[in-house]
Amino acid sequence: MTGPPPNPHGSEQRPVEQVLHEAGFPVDLLTEEQRLVLGDLTPQELTLLLDVKNRLDAVGPEVQAHGEIAGGALF
Repeated sequence: MTGPPPNPHGSEQRPVEQVLHEAGFPVDLLTEEQRLVLGDLTPQELTLLLDVKNRLDAVGPEVQAHGEIAGGALF
């Protein structure tokens, strides 16, 4: 992904929380403090976070299998 999804409402940026939710992040499970941190992400940081998630999702079954065996989680 080259950046956050385009905003259909013109030049206004969509809230980071909405972009992350649409990308599959469980933002509803985060604390208010965690949401504030995510809300302060720069566009470049958001793009990087979405890119990392896309790459993790691409190898999802392998990563999930290791997590279940090791008992760990990334997010």
